[in-house]
Amino acid sequence: MPSDAEITEKFWHALKSDMTAMLGIHGVSEHMQPMTAQMLEGQDFIWFFTTRDNGLVADMARSDRAMMCFAAKSHDLFACVNGRLETDNDRATIDALWSPFAAAWYEGGKDDPNLQLIRLDPTSAQIWLNENSLFSGIKLLLGRDPKKDYQDKVAEVAL
Repeated sequence: MPSDAEITEKFWHALKSDMTAMLGIHGVSEHMQPMTAQMLEGQDFIWFFTTRDNGLVADMARSDRAMMCFAAKSHDLFACVNGRLETDNDRATIDALWSPFAAAWYEGGKDDPNLQLIRLDPTSAQIWLNENSLFSGIKLLLGRDPKKDYQDKVAEVAL
């Protein structure tokens, strides 16, 4: 049985590795949108490059309450994260996060007038670990209750 701390660590590792999450504003955004999540060592913030004219940035004028959904590529971990979004075009942070992938989206590079960096300050999350369905099926055939296997693989954590 993994502890909440171990489940949380698996979440951070998976997010850092896979990077794509769905992001929206509680009660404001009609739909969540895929975003590339980035992190800096020693920080608990999640950073996203976007544009000033992105609908998400416009929605932030009405509320800063964000929800981020994440599924690891391997489908062995799922998470729903709540937190606060804030615009933050700190040049040192932009420099630290900048990559050829980010550069491809902004004709003006780091000085592109439409570049907007946003920061998610996560406050809480529900994280689920997912066992391989083949093993779950075998356990079910052997008479094991699959609900018992999953009850210890969910963590509600403060981030």
